[in-house]
Amino acid sequence: MRRLFPVTDQTSAAAGPREWSLDELAEAYAYPEPSPGADPAAPAGAWLRANMVSSLDGAAQHDGRSEPISSGTDMRIFGTLRALADVVVVGAETVRMEGYRPARAREAFAARRQAAGQGPAPAIAVVSASLDLDFSLPLFTEPLVPTLLLTGAAAPPERVREAERAGAEVVVAGDGPGVEPARAVRALAARGLTRQLTEGGPRLLGQLVAAGVLDELCLTVSPLLTAGGAQRIAGGPSLEVPERYALASILEEDGFLFTRYRRA
Repeated sequence: MRRLFPVTDQTSAAAGPREWSLDELAEAYAYPEPSPGADPAAPAGAWLRANMVSSLDGAAQHDGRSEPISSGTDMRIFGTLRALADVVVVGAETVRMEGYRPARAREAFAARRQAAGQGPAPAIAVVSASLDLDFSLPLFTEPLVPTLLLTGAAAPPERVREAERAGAEVVVAGDGPGVEPARAVRALAARGLTRQLTEGGPRLLGQLVAAGVLDELCLTVSPLLTAGGAQRIAGGPSLEVPERYALASILEEDGFLFTRYRRA
């Protein structure tokens, strides 16, 4: 891997590629220091980043899954971003399609998480209006920390009770059937989960973008063409005015570009 941007005295685009350690990746993707009061509508210190992968022609998945357009290094970064987060926010359809399991404790990040006051692994927070999920799956029966369910006040009461019997913690983040993104961010931060990471899918990411709550996008650009009608990384209605993000960094390996953009 090599750093293409920003270029420093220690790392230049002309330098040859080498394998980065997990510590180096953790430093490269460290969450920004909290700046309390920067946005009065958001909890002090909350930061929501997304991690997505896209082919050269804009596909966020192939045959319904992201793994075919990913790479070994992309998965190392995926694991690093999870290891840095307090909570991983994911849509219910992605849970079903990708076969989500609980986040695991990583020995390589144990000291870093302990120093940051974090538990052994991030919580998984599933966004679902209907709570139409299989609560017998390991995501609900075997997590190191209880899985959270973000839903609306009008969620089916019997599904709420079933989720709670399975050990999940139901978090109401909307007055209707669905979840209001800004309320979800605040509800998680109120539980001390301020380092927030979302892994989509496209429908959820589109909702977060439309609500203006996404602080950072970590986007892997895969050197593959897929054609077909696969979803983009973000779906749903378009913004009336496109939101500008600023380039923070670019890493490269084997033609894959690992980019980071922050709200301008």
